[in-house]
Amino acid sequence: MKPSLLTTAITFALILASQPVLAADTDSSTAAVKDLDVVTVSAQLDQARNALSPDIGSSQYQITAEDIQKQPLGASAPLSQVLLQAPGVVQDSYGGVHVRGDHANLQYRINGVLLPESISGFGQTLDARTIKSIRLMDGALPAQFGERTAAVVDITTRSGAELGNGGSAGITTGSYGKVNPNASWWGNQGRWSWFLTGNYDQNEVGLENPTSARKPLHDDTHQGKAFADLTYLVNDSTRLSVFAGFANNRFQIPVNPGQTPQFGYLDTTTYDSSQLDETQRETTRFGMLVLQGTLGQTAYQLSAGQRYSDVAYNPDIVGDLVFSGVASQVQRSNRANTLQADFSTPLGDNHTLRYGLYGNYEHAAANNSSWVFPVDADGRQTSTTPQLIPDRNAFHASTAALYVQDEWRIGDDWTVNYGLRGDRFKAFGHTEGQLSPRLGVVWNASGSTTVHAGYSRYFTPPASELVAGSDLALFDGTSNQQPAGGSNTPLSERSDYYDIGVSQQVGDHLTLGLDAYDRRVHRLQDEGQFGAAYIYSTFNYRRGHIHGLEFSADYSNGPISAYFNAAYNKAMGTQVITSQYNLDPDALAYVQQNWIHLDHDQKLTSSGGISYAFSGHNRVGANYVYGSGLRSDNEGVPNGGELPSYLQLNLSAAHDFNADSGHPLHVQLAVLNTLDRSYQLRDGGGIGVFAPQWGPRRGAYLSLQQDF
Repeated sequence: MKPSLLTTAITFALILASQPVLAADTDSSTAAVKDLDVVTVSAQLDQARNALSPDIGSSQYQITAEDIQKQPLGASAPLSQVLLQAPGVVQDSYGGVHVRGDHANLQYRINGVLLPESISGFGQTLDARTIKSIRLMDGALPAQFGERTAAVVDITTRSGAELGNGGSAGITTGSYGKVNPNASWWGNQGRWSWFLTGNYDQNEVGLENPTSARKPLHDDTHQGKAFADLTYLVNDSTRLSVFAGFANNRFQIPVNPGQTPQFGYLDTTTYDSSQLDETQRETTRFGMLVLQGTLGQTAYQLSAGQRYSDVAYNPDIVGDLVFSGVASQVQRSNRANTLQADFSTPLGDNHTLRYGLYGNYEHAAANNSSWVFPVDADGRQTSTTPQLIPDRNAFHASTAALYVQDEWRIGDDWTVNYGLRGDRFKAFGHTEGQLSPRLGVVWNASGSTTVHAGYSRYFTPPASELVAGSDLALFDGTSNQQPAGGSNTPLSERSDYYDIGVSQQVGDHLTLGLDAYDRRVHRLQDEGQFGAAYIYSTFNYRRGHIHGLEFSADYSNGPISAYFNAAYNKAMGTQVITSQYNLDPDALAYVQQNWIHLDHDQKLTSSGGISYAFSGHNRVGANYVYGSGLRSDNEGVPNGGELPSYLQLNLSAAHDFNADSGHPLHVQLAVLNTLDRSYQLRDGGGIGVFAPQWGPRRGAYLSLQQDF
């Protein structure tokens, strides 16, 4: 059997790691290994790894594990809800988020290693309990960052080398049948350290309710997640790590009662839409082998890994046929093998050269089995007996990238980072590529004022895990017939991104930030849900223009901490040039002649929170999320209207029992949507929006967490 890319990389890394690094002789190297201080060496290697990733010119927002714990649900909150507390992050349905007017396009990194996207999105795969800190970077990113560039979610995980030996176990339970047990174990021994965590979550609100009712119908979910990190210190300048994770999520699709049947099925002409039984399963697993360390003055990190993701949607065959004329059993899978190498070398006192490469090879498969009705030339049903049409396809996609950049420190006040990135993407029978210049500048105007500015040229390949090429001609003469014309091959996006911002320290406790950005886009990528399966598909506008403004304030003084974010955004596109068959013909014709808002555009977004600790081990807190409303159709204009604004307020109270023992019992009570506001995220209108979705109603939750 031919060895896989991952197997070859693992073998190479083990061989390299086994060699003495810059040792004068074998005896001295052995002595150094025996005298290893796990905590000290790990801290030094963490500093070397951090030196690989500059942020000059970009905007960034830091969220720590302590910040997460201060949120109402603490570490039980989904990662997407954690990200909503950063400026410019907009919530959408199905746990999705948008950053600065982009649809998805988020890049997730764990300890500097890029994770390929999964079909369901890593925002619902990673567990907040793994997180030591998150650095959310957006704007004009340095040349090191490519692929998904709306924002970089750079996660530093918790480490057994820092935490010592111990663990925790707990449970969160409460409204809507929520039961969420979890357990973690960490430690170190000799040159080994480890961190493992897992949790299981079940509740009766797995996906957003399509109605304004307090409790959705047919919306149970069962979700399991786990993450493990095992690290071996080879010597005082090298470590070898393996981390892996998986998520297995199962959903019932919530029903919308009172729908009117559109088709007849055999002898059936009526059907109660509240009895629909549709389900979806999402699975993701990933594993990475990482070799990190220093060679002389050069810091490096080499990684090889694999991610597998699949989604299976099971229809209610009779019900879907009666209401929409098509019932599709959808299965998609995507396997990605990756290689990544990053290096950082100081050049004299004022320059740091960073360079590296990235490669990604994917195999995607899509199997659709669709039941449809025959129709005449006018689209009228000619038989109530359905026919089955299978549609299967698969393809390969590959990405290769190289980058080089120089960080130039000019005196004590100025730092310039300039670089060049080259990307090459091959899929769907053609190859695309681009050389992308990047420039970032930081000016320390005073001891309390920092100004940053940047320009980045971006090349964004289509999300191949979302592409499922289909033979549209198979459905001619059926109730699933698509409009003629158009291209079903997505295109890579190319854009020019400008960002400028200022950070002001006011006294010792308050930090203010203001950022402005402007992005001009060619072949703007967007995504939509075109069908009952909860899977997005990619399409392109010929041109796009996105700009906005963000303000942030962070305050910390003893027992009080608080933050406030506000953002304005406008995202527009014109002329759909791929996957036109997914759009209503009237909407398509309008977009060909006019600029329209993107469906995920939200004019105003705000978030904030406050936490107060008192009497030693007690804490109360509150946070909120505000949105002026996502887009909907209005008087024949696609995405021409906006939904009403909403405000969700959450409260919490916590106490640590036996806190001085070193093994506290943490108890936290949370009330989400305390005001019980009923608000709509989507109304079913807008391009690529399949069904309405409403925000969660009020719920109370109790969390117990015991350290040991």
